[in-house]
Amino acid sequence: MYARVLTFSGVSDIEAGIRFLQDTALPIVRSQRGYQGLNASADRAGGVLGVLSLWDSEADRDASESALGKSREEARSVLGGTLTVETYEELAVEISQPPAVGSALMVTRISMDPATIDENIEFFKRDIAPLIKAGPGFQALRNMINRQTGEGMVGTAWADEQAMRAAADAALARRAEAGGRGITFGDTSYREIVFTDRR
Repeated sequence: MYARVLTFSGVSDIEAGIRFLQDTALPIVRSQRGYQGLNASADRAGGVLGVLSLWDSEADRDASESALGKSREEARSVLGGTLTVETYEELAVEISQPPAVGSALMVTRISMDPATIDENIEFFKRDIAPLIKAGPGFQALRNMINRQTGEGMVGTAWADEQAMRAAADAALARRAEAGGRGITFGDTSYREIVFTDRR
């Protein structure tokens, strides 16, 4: 599966963004070949709205770009702030219970040497994912990487904020081992899932 991640920062009206996504952007996205689903998440206090869309193939994702570009610009005018667009390959997925509106979401940025991606993903699947899944309130995880740059995101969804915060503490305790494998960590964003759509 392949992903596109839109991150709107400095958003003054999260609710307007959600309405735009539902009413204007979603019908366009759903009409695209290879579309598999979409999640939107928000850090209301921080003014961040993230939109993750999933695609069957890299070609399908990239082919949708021209159709979605106009609505993306409209969204930016509605929301204000800045927009970052990133593309990834989904390399590890675990879903215990599909996240729903109101679920808590933790998104952590990671990076590594592109040459180590496959080795590190195997380590993640074997040693790290089972620990995450064992956490109380676990719902889902996605590990997504850009193979060209080595930049990526790990998103984990939880039943509520308390479960997410406990998982965050546990994740910090594991970072030294990952650092020894050449994985570096960027910002972590704590959000609420505000919209979902699945094929």
